[in-house]
Amino acid sequence: MHLSVRVIPNASRTEIVGWMADGSLKIRLDAPPVDGKANQELVSSLAKTLRVSKSEIEITNGLTSKKKTIRLPLEREALVKRLAVDLGVEKPSVQEQMF
Repeated sequence: MHLSVRVIPNASRTEIVGWMADGSLKIRLDAPPVDGKANQELVSSLAKTLRVSKSEIEITNGLTSKKKTIRLPLEREALVKRLAVDLGVEKPSVQEQMF
């Protein structure tokens, strides 16, 4: 599946903030947006949180932007469940149609 992500580089810590109104996932990254460090941190963080390998995650759009599209090896239901269980992030029902 493809997931829209909004990243905030240079944050004090790496964390998934939650779902935005447009259906994208907001993520703070403690890495700077220099030499691909923020992208590497994003992939590492998502891999750890979602319990998939880093090689299964691909940034398909937005390599140099805060708005990114990520390809994940998960179905929507599995993604929502893993985020909810691991982080307490709830996806509002109104957002269910955004995927």
